[in-house]
Amino acid sequence: MNHAISSRQARARAFTLVEVLVTIAVIAILVGLLVPSLSGVRHTARATACGAQLRSLGTAWSMYANDFAERAMPLAYTSAADVGPGGMARYWWGSHGSAATPPDHGKGFLSPYLDANLSERSVFQCPGQEWGTYVPQGPGARWPTSTYGYNGYFLSPSKTPGYDAVIGNRPWQRVGDLRQPSSLFVFADAMIRQSNNLRNCALLDPPLLYIGSGGMNGAWSWNGSPTTAFRHGLRASDSRGVVTRGPVGSAMTARADGSVLGVMGQAKWMVGGTFLGSAMGEFAGQIGMDSDASPEVNELHYVPDARSW
Repeated sequence: MNHAISSRQARARAFTLVEVLVTIAVIAILVGLLVPSLSGVRHTARATACGAQLRSLGTAWSMYANDFAERAMPLAYTSAADVGPGGMARYWWGSHGSAATPPDHGKGFLSPYLDANLSERSVFQCPGQEWGTYVPQGPGARWPTSTYGYNGYFLSPSKTPGYDAVIGNRPWQRVGDLRQPSSLFVFADAMIRQSNNLRNCALLDPPLLYIGSGGMNGAWSWNGSPTTAFRHGLRASDSRGVVTRGPVGSAMTARADGSVLGVMGQAKWMVGGTFLGSAMGEFAGQIGMDSDASPEVNELHYVPDARSW
């Protein structure tokens, strides 16, 4: 008798096949709802961490200016006059390195003000642009440097390689004299596409490049290789509840007044809708770019005095 009762109790406690399937279906629905939320939290955390790192870079940049008579930090020393015979080029983040020797953070202009190094998860590497998702610039293309760009084009024209031959006569800026510091970019998320490869770029160049005298608008030309990277952000979930990366994300920016703000990208800011093609889904463009090639575009965030050039 007791055995029969135990058997009936065991059958009463057992799940039917239908109950198991219903339970699995409910769990699948809950997981489907939860995963997009976790993805959104992850992207938000990366953007927050990126902003904190840019704030650290901005603070170090201000400390450099305090020690050098308010002069803005140079982007790089590359000439023999600056580095000496046989000397290694020095950038704001560190020495250039060689195919056999990694870059040295200790040779960078911010080194005395940052307890950091050049590594995969250092303050110089945006957490939204993971190591391995791009081709490193520099000798050997194998060492981490920085995935942030510095606005040397405006702040230190004579010490910005690649542009100094044309704009080297422009004034080297002093921090106390900067116009509209709350709008002026000092650092921002940066990337560049070269030969269909996504590469890091430590220069934050403007929408328009100065090409010499020739009239108010004739002195400037569109920059065909934009470097401001829109790597952060999400768009709304689709009909299945799946959150996907937006067609254009946002760029985190550090301003001359010490503030750090994200700027949501717009399709018209991308050069030809340039998709950089990395696993992270970045676009490169310039904030404020429009169809009108006027120096006013530069004045928004990159070159405040562009109309006087």
